[in-house]
Amino acid sequence: MLASLDLPVMLETRAGQVALRRATEDDLDSLMALLADDPISASRGDVAAAGDRAAYGRALAEISDDPSNEAIVATDGQGSPVGTMQLTRIPGMARRGATRLLIEAVHVSSSRRSSGIGTAMIQWAIGPAAESLGADLVQLTSDSARTDAHRFYERLGFVGSHIGFKYQVR
Repeated sequence: MLASLDLPVMLETRAGQVALRRATEDDLDSLMALLADDPISASRGDVAAAGDRAAYGRALAEISDDPSNEAIVATDGQGSPVGTMQLTRIPGMARRGATRLLIEAVHVSSSRRSSGIGTAMIQWAIGPAAESLGADLVQLTSDSARTDAHRFYERLGFVGSHIGFKYQVR
């Protein structure tokens, strides 16, 4: 279903154009580095360790093979990855059969934050991507410690309407 997304797409940011495209195995090291380039993610084990490469590779392959999921990478004018996010389309029974688009694992390189890349990525997700996928609602979760991210999402129109819970299995 996410194969219907019109990618790649060029987005305008204050830092110039970025391209959004589907992540590939060639992006794996860059994706690992983007996840590790964040103290909260790093504290959870996302440290871009070479020994973890196979686990990240399996995850990317599973995401890529699932028609309801898409790993997205944002690249700058030189083709270097500067951001990433995962999109998941979730059909549901609640809200009269509403389809949700879940945005997960949004990361922009620390050296490129506050340049409009994250804004452009999210605006694309809540606009053209959501429309293309027939989403009635776009949702995301954010760690309670990410107060800057909360202000960012609220500025883009998201409402902190729910409390999320997680249960660690492993």
